[in-house]
Amino acid sequence: MSNYLTKPLELTAKWAEQYTHLSNRTMAAAIDNIKAAQISFNGTLLYFNEFLIPFWIAFNSFNSVESQKILKTSPLETLHDYYNLLLFNLQVAQKGFTSSHNAMRHYHARQLDRTSQALMNMLLMRNGKDVADLAAHEANLLDQVVNKYPAAIREIEPEYGFHFDDGGYELTAETDRFWLYRVLPRPEAKAAGKIEYKKKPILILPPYVLGANILSFLPREGKSYVHAFADQGVPTYIRIIKDIACTPAVQTMSGEDDALDTQTFCKLLKQKHKRPVTLNGFCQGGFVAMLNMLSGKLDDLVDALITCVAPMDGTRSQSLVEYLQHLPARFRDLGYAVKKLESGNGVVDGLVMSWVYKLKSMEREAPLFTFYRDLMMFDRSNGHSVKISKTAAAINNWLLYDRSDLPRSITQMSFDSYTQPVAPDGTLPVKLFGRKLNFKRLTQKKIKVLICYADKDDLVNKEAAIAPLDYIDAEVTVFPKGHGAIATSWSQPTSECALHTCFGSKPNGGCHRGPVRFQLDLE
Repeated sequence: MSNYLTKPLELTAKWAEQYTHLSNRTMAAAIDNIKAAQISFNGTLLYFNEFLIPFWIAFNSFNSVESQKILKTSPLETLHDYYNLLLFNLQVAQKGFTSSHNAMRHYHARQLDRTSQALMNMLLMRNGKDVADLAAHEANLLDQVVNKYPAAIREIEPEYGFHFDDGGYELTAETDRFWLYRVLPRPEAKAAGKIEYKKKPILILPPYVLGANILSFLPREGKSYVHAFADQGVPTYIRIIKDIACTPAVQTMSGEDDALDTQTFCKLLKQKHKRPVTLNGFCQGGFVAMLNMLSGKLDDLVDALITCVAPMDGTRSQSLVEYLQHLPARFRDLGYAVKKLESGNGVVDGLVMSWVYKLKSMEREAPLFTFYRDLMMFDRSNGHSVKISKTAAAINNWLLYDRSDLPRSITQMSFDSYTQPVAPDGTLPVKLFGRKLNFKRLTQKKIKVLICYADKDDLVNKEAAIAPLDYIDAEVTVFPKGHGAIATSWSQPTSECALHTCFGSKPNGGCHRGPVRFQLDLE
């Protein structure tokens, strides 16, 4: 009789316990879902804000330029141009919408499957994650993407890039527009403490758009393009542009000014080291280095040229050219990116220029797509906190914070390269000092040339980088990965394609020489 009375009481107690457990877990899930929703909303605003800031700058410039153009153009032509611009914008928006929709669908379909499994686990009291666990995971995931990831990107600043006051560099010379720094070997390098002035010096020209810091990526981690040379005992120098915001000479700088300042530095280095200089340009710096060489101002001062992921004929960059071709001719005007400084000088806004590249690759750069891409990247942790690598943080610091304004004349040279092809005889669409520039001059002056490109570069593709091969003989080195990999992944001495080594194999035999190996072999 006692068992008959006790059993219902035990069942009632068990049901009460289960009900309490379900209530507590449901409440925990609700609290974390509210937290996740708040963070998700903030994250979406953050990603959209980052994307739209350059839009408003470009919109103001657009209105300023169009207020003049519209007075000089017939209403019918204006209507036609604006209609084509609308179609162009719709095409760009469609790419962004499609990629964002696919990313959202993929992410939420996976979340729906997880939620159904978690719900069954909770209701049936099965082992495994329940809805509270899933909600906590989602809140933690969003917190990592929206809060911790940006914080890690900001906090990498002391270790990333050039810090010319840390004792690792020597100011060697300066002009009105540039500083010239010598890069000293890192303390742990074999060349540390050894200054060999009779070795052949190298002068490195960084890109204008995204600055020099990518070339001194993470020196403490052994990932630094400039230190890859210096650590091997090469007298290594880098040209650093002065702050354009407060330097009128930079604001009004022309291609001729760039060439003359490079000439000044090369004269100094040749005199100091008693050897001709190797000129090395990275990305846009490689294009500028080529123009300087072809101008004749570096004759007898420079006897070797290295270019890395440099667009030598921009019209061969199919994706960007296709993008520009869809843009109505009226709007292919650099003036839409120009802003006025307090000095009255007009400069090209770096944010707008980088935004143009985002529009070109809208399917990968749309705000919602990048938000869900980052969510899926961090979601591989199975609920555990992800340790954000210094490399990932530094790359994003470069992409987010290293965009600088540009002198209009310098940008115009690159713009001409992307809108006018190199002539069949090798003449470039850019002139310096009133003279034509032709690739064949390198052969006439017996300049040794190494062209490096990345096989998965979606910014400067192979055809644009190796364009000089149609007119001159040059050595070519192919690196794996994308645009920045030469300065990041492969600058580490222990990497598979270390810059001071030979690696891989060429179709016609032999191996690929890294730029440091090329420089050392010039000895």
